[in-house]
Amino acid sequence: MNKRNLVVLGLTLLLSACGFQLRGTGETSFALQEINLQARDTYGETAKQLEELLEQSGVRVHPGARYTLDLTREQNRQRTASYTTAARTAEYELTSIVDYALEGPQNTLLLEDRVEVQRVYVHDSSNLISSDQEAAQLRQEMRRELLQQLALRLSRITPTQLDQLQETAEAKRRAEAEAIEAQIREQAAQPQQSPIELPIQ
Repeated sequence: MNKRNLVVLGLTLLLSACGFQLRGTGETSFALQEINLQARDTYGETAKQLEELLEQSGVRVHPGARYTLDLTREQNRQRTASYTTAARTAEYELTSIVDYALEGPQNTLLLEDRVEVQRVYVHDSSNLISSDQEAAQLRQEMRRELLQQLALRLSRITPTQLDQLQETAEAKRRAEAEAIEAQIREQAAQPQQSPIELPIQ
């Protein structure tokens, strides 16, 4: 075995020992053991595929979980990316976006963010059926990538971090409530002006 092979083997063993995995191999490890999943379209493909992905990763998805993942909005956009010499569309840029929020007990908002994927495909005006099929297949691949990105972000969140976010949100809510109460008390303590009496002509 030459030196180059020994170096490659050594790096492979080192990366494996560190828990490194190539993209698309192995399963994502989640710190969260359970979560509640909500979406505007509960029976849509995005929500169903995400629930399957989470459960395959060992996360129990059920309404009684302490924390809730809410898919607040899903957007699919399309714009012209380039034109042919005849001023016809040659390429389309597809964009898929999922906005999401993590909520704690009593619907306390802990964090909100979005995942986004873009792809470009060639539009063949002489074969519209094939172009439409390619676009539909590309949308499916983009949805899978969106969900992988979202799952990866969720896997990095620990219950301890969520508890800290919960405490911060509750403290902020209490401070806002106290400020409103103080303002009401201040207004109530101020003497009320009597109505101005106009002289009788």
